[in-house]
Amino acid sequence: MASASPPTNAADRPRLTEAQKKENHIRSEQKRREAIREGFDRLASIVPGMEGQGRSEAVVLEATIKYMREQVVERERLITEARAQGKDTAAYELSKETIDACTSQLKRNQQEGSQ
Repeated sequence: MASASPPTNAADRPRLTEAQKKENHIRSEQKRREAIREGFDRLASIVPGMEGQGRSEAVVLEATIKYMREQVVERERLITEARAQGKDTAAYELSKETIDACTSQLKRNQQEGSQ
């Protein structure tokens, strides 16, 4: 008696109809968009100042960039303070390019905001 196991070879499986392919594509795209939405929601939940704001992906990204730049500058301030106290900070230091880029972007944002 033959067992009723599903075909294991791709050539033995029945081909999907165009409607099935379209439905699979729609489901995949919905899952992708949902994953992106969830990611932006998680990001918005950890970036200060994003609570209660409408969730525009552009706004979330801009706020995240600003927050990360602020964190980099604060980190550099703490490292400088620790270095002044004679502590070894070599393992915590970021590249000069990173620090300079964050500092200049924050200054530019502050200037644009005060105009």
